[in-house]
Amino acid sequence: LRESQVELREHIDSLATELCRINEDQKVALDLDPYVKKLLNARRRVVLVNNILQNAQERLRRLNHSVAKETVRRRAMLEAGGYQGK
Repeated sequence: LRESQVELREHIDSLATELCRINEDQKVALDLDPYVKKLLNARRRVVLVNNILQNAQERLRRLNHSVAKETVRRRAMLEAGGYQGK
């Protein structure tokens, strides 16, 4: 999902650049600025979502690590306590 967010951001950047280039090359003045601004706003939202996803993934990674560590600790306590599964 993060890769698709990065790819989308890159496409938005290239489209905004292309619109600016087209606007400069036109003999008849077209006002593409509102569209470029919308694209840049969309890009900002994509970046924001990407940051949220990265933070959530990092928190999940840390939580998974903590759970695995606690599981190992509890197993060691059970084994050290002479647990016998009879």
